[in-house]
Amino acid sequence: MPTCYRHPDRETGLSCSECGRPICTECMTMAPVGIRCPEHAGGAGRKPRGPRPVVQAQRRMSAAYAPVTKALIAINVVIYLIGAVQGGGISDPGSSIYRNGSLYERSVLYGPFVAHGDWWRLITSAFLHENLLHIAFNMLALWWIGGPVEQYLGRTRYLGLYFVSGLAGSAGALLQAPLTPTLGASGAIFGILGAMLILEWQATGRFGGQALTLILINLLLSFTISNISWGGHVGGLVGGILATLAFARWGRGHAAYGRIGPIGALGLVVIAAGSVAIAYLRVRGLA
Repeated sequence: MPTCYRHPDRETGLSCSECGRPICTECMTMAPVGIRCPEHAGGAGRKPRGPRPVVQAQRRMSAAYAPVTKALIAINVVIYLIGAVQGGGISDPGSSIYRNGSLYERSVLYGPFVAHGDWWRLITSAFLHENLLHIAFNMLALWWIGGPVEQYLGRTRYLGLYFVSGLAGSAGALLQAPLTPTLGASGAIFGILGAMLILEWQATGRFGGQALTLILINLLLSFTISNISWGGHVGGLVGGILATLAFARWGRGHAAYGRIGPIGALGLVVIAAGSVAIAYLRVRGLA
C-alpha cells in the first residue's frame, strides 16, 4: 500500500482530494469536498509527531523549484556550445564527431570505440546534440517533463533516475545499431517519461493518462522518423520505469515524496550494471 508522505512508515489507503498525495488518519482533515492534506486544508490538520518534512514538501511543490533540471539543461547547453566552437558552428556542432580530438569525437556513442574500452561514452553521449533543433526539442521536453517529476521524486532520486535512464538508453541504442554514432539526451528523457507513467498510475490507479499518451506519441515518432535511435528511446523508457518501481519498493510503497532507501539505491545500481553488461555483450565482437 502507499505510505503517508509525512510519515513514510505508515501505510494508508487515503489520499488528498486536492493533490492526490497519500495521507494517514493523523494528517487528514475532513472537508466538504473530501479528505484534504494539511497543506490543502489551510493548516487545519493535526501536526505530526516526530520529524516533520512539511517544509521540504512545500518547496518541491513550487513550480520554479527544479534545480537539478536547470543544472542538467545548463550542462547540455554548455557542452553544445563547446561542440559548436569545435565543429561547424552554432547550428552544426555534430560535425565535430568526425574531428579527431574534439569533445564530440571523444564522447559520442559508437560500438567499436566502446569495445576498445571507452565505457564513459555510455553516459557522455547523453549530453551531446547534433544541431539546434535537436537540443531545443530535448531541453524543452526536459523542462516540461523533468521539472514536475523532480518535484515529486526529490533531487537525489531524480538525478539517479536521469543517469541510469541515460545508461539504459545507450544500451538500447547499441543493441539496435552498434555501428551508428549515437548522441542525445532522449534516452534519459524517455526514462523521465517512464517515471511519470508510474507516478501517474500510483496517484490515479490507471495507466491511460497524460504520461501514456506522451509516451505513445513519442514512440510513434521514434519508429517513423529516420535517423532516430528508437533503441535508445525504448531502453531509456524501460530503465526509467524500473528505477521508479524500485523507488516504490516494487509496489509496496509510493514513489512520490519519499527518500531513496536501500531498495531504491540497489535498484539504481542493478539497472546501471545491467545496462553496462548489455552494452558489453553487444559490442564485445566489434573490437
